[in-house]
Amino acid sequence: MNPNLNLLQPYPFQRLRDLFQGLTPNPAFNHVNLSIGEPKHATPDIIRDALASNLAGLASYPTTIGIPALREAINAWLQRRYQIPALNIDKAILPVNGSREALFAFAQAVIDTSVARQPVVISPNPFYQIYEGAAFLAGAQPYFINTTTDNDFSMDLTQVPVDILKRTQLVFVCSPGNPSGKVMDIQAWKTLFELSDQYGFVIASDECYSEIYFNENNAPVGALQAAHQLGRDFTRIVMFSSLSKRSNVPGMRSGFVAGDADIVEKFALYRTYHGCAMNPAVQAASVVAWNDEAHVRQNRALYSEKFSAVTPLLQQVWPHTQLPDAAFYLWINTQQDDTVVASQLYQELNITVLPGSFLAREAHGVNPGKGFIRMALVAATEETIAAAQRIKEHLK
Repeated sequence: MNPNLNLLQPYPFQRLRDLFQGLTPNPAFNHVNLSIGEPKHATPDIIRDALASNLAGLASYPTTIGIPALREAINAWLQRRYQIPALNIDKAILPVNGSREALFAFAQAVIDTSVARQPVVISPNPFYQIYEGAAFLAGAQPYFINTTTDNDFSMDLTQVPVDILKRTQLVFVCSPGNPSGKVMDIQAWKTLFELSDQYGFVIASDECYSEIYFNENNAPVGALQAAHQLGRDFTRIVMFSSLSKRSNVPGMRSGFVAGDADIVEKFALYRTYHGCAMNPAVQAASVVAWNDEAHVRQNRALYSEKFSAVTPLLQQVWPHTQLPDAAFYLWINTQQDDTVVASQLYQELNITVLPGSFLAREAHGVNPGKGFIRMALVAATEETIAAAQRIKEHLK
C-alpha cells in the first residue's frame, strides 16, 4: 500500500462521531444538524426536469471534456459573473464531478516529486481537509498558514519563509473561505499572483461558495476576475467551481475547473486515465443550471433571511458572533473549549455543530480553530431559527 496513506487523519465528521460516542441527546428536542455543509434547500424544478428528460444519455459513454454545450454554458457564465474575456472551451474549461474530487486530483497532476527536495503545498488553516490529503498522496509536504482573528482570517503569504516558498509548487486558496466566510480582496489576490510569478507555484482557487453572499451588488471577486482586473493573463491560475451550493444539487456532483489553458489541458489528459467523465444526464442538467440565475438569487435570499435572524440571537450568548463576508457558515469564537461546547449542544439541546479544532491542525504553536465552532445554516429557515433560539434560551 502507498505509505502516504498512513499520513491521512480521520475526517472531521468521523472525529465528531467519536466525540459523541456514549452521549445521549435530549429527547425533548428534535435533532437539528448544523455540522455539515450540505445544502438542504430544494433543488430547482428546472434542473430536476432537465435531468429526468435526458436519461437517454445514459446509453452512451461520456467524454472526459464533456459536451460542447456544457463548456459553452460555463464559459458564458464566467463572462457574465466575472466580467472576463471568453476562454477557449476546448483547452481552458473542464467539467468535473464536483470540486472535491477535482481539487484532490489536481494536486496529483501538478506536483513534481522529481525535484531534489520535498515539494510543498500551502493551504489556509483551518481548511478543507481535501487539501491536506491531496498534498500527502501526491508526495508533498503541507504547509499551513493560520487564519485567525488577529489577521482577520486572511492568508498572509508574506510571512511564509523563503525556503518554503522556493519549494512550493501549489497553493490552495478558498474564497469565500471555509469556515470563516472571508473573501479575498484585490490586494490579497495581487500579492498572491506576484508571489506565484516570483516562485513559480500554481494557484488552485477553491470558489465553491462564491454564489452565496448577502449583497446583490457586491459579489465576491474570483481568481480569474482579479487577474483580469489587474491586467494579467491566467498563467498558473486555475479556479474550481461547483453547482452543489449554488444550485442545491450536491448529489449531482457537477462542477468545473477553468483558467490556465496549458495546465487545464494537461489536467484533462490526466483525467482521461482517471476515468471520471461526467454522467450525460448530469451534463444536460448542468447546462440548464449554469444558464439560469433566478434560482440562485432565490437561494441567496433564503440564506440572507436565516443569517439576519440567527446572528443577533447567537450574539446574546456568544458576543463574538459575526456575519461572514459570504458562504453559509457562522464561525463562532465561543472562547471556551470547542469540543465541550459541541458536546453540550448535542447532549442538552440535540443540536450538532462542528468543533473548530477538528477543521485545523496544530501549526506554528497553535491550533487556530481551538475555541471556535462552525455552524452551517443549511437547514430550513424555521428549523435553523428555532435551533438558534434554543441555544440562546439555554445558554443565556
